Amino acid sequence: MENDKEVQEQVKESAEDAGIMPHKNGLTIDEPTEGDHEIHHPVEDYAHFSKPDFVDLIKELTKENDFRKVDLILKEIRPLFDEIRQSEKNAALEKFKAEGGNPDDFDYRLDEWDHAFDASLKLIRDRRNQYYKSLEEAKTENLRKKNELLERLRALVDGEDNAQSFHIFKELQQEWRQVGPVPMAQIKTLWANYNALVDRYYDYRNIYFELKELDRKKNLDAKLELCVKAEQLSSKERIKDAVRELNELHNEFKHIGPVPKEEQEHVWQRFKAASDAVYAKRDAFLDELQQQLKGNLEVKMQIGEEIQAFVTFTSDRIKDWNQKTQEILELQKRWDGVGGVPRSKSKEANKKFWSAFKTFFHNKNQFFKKLDEERDKNLKIKQELVARAIELKSSADWAKTSNDLKALQLQWKEVGPVPEKYRDKIFKEFKEACDYFFDQRRGTKEKADLEQDENLKQKEVIIEEILQATQAGDGNLEKLQELQARFNEIGFVPKSAMASVKSRFSDAVSRYIESINGLNAAERDQVTLEIQLSSLKNDPQGDRKLFHKEQNLRKQIQKAENDLSTLQNNLEFFGRSKNSTKMKEEFTEKIKVATESLNLLKKQLKLLKSM
Repeated sequence: MENDKEVQEQVKESAEDAGIMPHKNGLTIDEPTEGDHEIHHPVEDYAHFSKPDFVDLIKELTKENDFRKVDLILKEIRPLFDEIRQSEKNAALEKFKAEGGNPDDFDYRLDEWDHAFDASLKLIRDRRNQYYKSLEEAKTENLRKKNELLERLRALVDGEDNAQSFHIFKELQQEWRQVGPVPMAQIKTLWANYNALVDRYYDYRNIYFELKELDRKKNLDAKLELCVKAEQLSSKERIKDAVRELNELHNEFKHIGPVPKEEQEHVWQRFKAASDAVYAKRDAFLDELQQQLKGNLEVKMQIGEEIQAFVTFTSDRIKDWNQKTQEILELQKRWDGVGGVPRSKSKEANKKFWSAFKTFFHNKNQFFKKLDEERDKNLKIKQELVARAIELKSSADWAKTSNDLKALQLQWKEVGPVPEKYRDKIFKEFKEACDYFFDQRRGTKEKADLEQDENLKQKEVIIEEILQATQAGDGNLEKLQELQARFNEIGFVPKSAMASVKSRFSDAVSRYIESINGLNAAERDQVTLEIQLSSLKNDPQGDRKLFHKEQNLRKQIQKAENDLSTLQNNLEFFGRSKNSTKMKEEFTEKIKVATESLNLLKKQLKLLKSM
């Protein structure tokens, strides 16, 4: 019930603002009212306006001459604009304090929109004041004119009759009608004096009684014509137009003048009945408006509930934010499509919807702000990678630079996206630098492959020479050393053939050494080792392999020395035994073999260190 009462009061207030006055049962032609009344559409919803929007709106209002309309709109927008201004001021103060400022030293400066809004507001006030001032001056002037007309009418009434009196009387009435509005406080007194003088004129001028009656009959015809027009208004579809025209008819009815007394009540009742029909239609409109406002409120509150889900929405994907943006904009369309609501509930409904709306877009802006910061950071990282790639692209150290660029490419993939406007440009720069290097390496590698194929053929020829010399049985160490030197001087062969050609060369050399006459086993081992060590020395990784070979020989020597020491200790043990002759002989032989093996290992180590 309390809700319905609020809505009814809102409807009544909206109707009065729109110019649809409540039915005045006591209205008579001798109680005039000033001004026409119209139905205005509900005030627009400005809760989503920004400061520039408000400035554009108030600039348009500076050109408006309907100050009642201007005041209604200002009543809506000023609190909203002040709220935005205060919010910005509070944010500026918090930032000032966060930067170490003393709140007492804080001085908030208005921006261009604040100044533009205040300037337009002052202009409206000045124009309104000037308008009402001129209106009051005009009313004062009209009061002076009507008082002057009353004096002239009074002089006519109190004067002597003559042939021109009635003509002057009608002219005075016409002048009276043409004078505009007067101050409200003087209206009743003026009309009372005017009607009293008119009645006195007709009552005191018996000689012109017939003219008086004729004039009243003419007034009757004019008022009956107005009744017909008023009766036709109830069929108009637009109640706004009907009420406006009815107000105009009331104004005319008031100014026409008296009718014959026997017709006075009848004609007034007819005119009043026609007015009541329009008022009834207006009341039906207001009832419908009341229900519409309540229905609109229910719809907007439902939309307000739906939009709450967007307040807590969060995601790290742009696609999700864009999809949610489309959904909330659809809700906004539905909201905008709903009509007005009771003014007492308007602020609550607007706050519920627009607060959630603004929160969503604030969160979205924060997401994209953070995203932009990350993309700017990624841009700097990728710019550094581009600079590094450009430094490396002309390098001829193919293996190392190739690995470095591949590492840069992996880093590039791990770095996130950059701002859209730089994405294609910076990727193109990075790709061109990498492509330049790998194109150069590819050309060099193709050339190197051809050289390695030729090297392989040359090494195979030397292997074949070694095998032929072996079969012929005319090998010697000098020839072998010459063939090995030629073999080592030849450069790299294809990687796929490297192990094979090395193994074949080693087998060929072993056969060649076996075929040389006059070499015992130790000498053959010595030569074989020298050949192996020479090959290792010419290997690309020779230093590392020689180092490992040396470490391996030292381990073997240490093990051989340990084994020899153990055998010697055991031999001393058997030397103190009477029945161990056979065992002593076996250990003596083992010690001999171990000593020879140890000496051979030491020679190999000495040879290796001399390389």
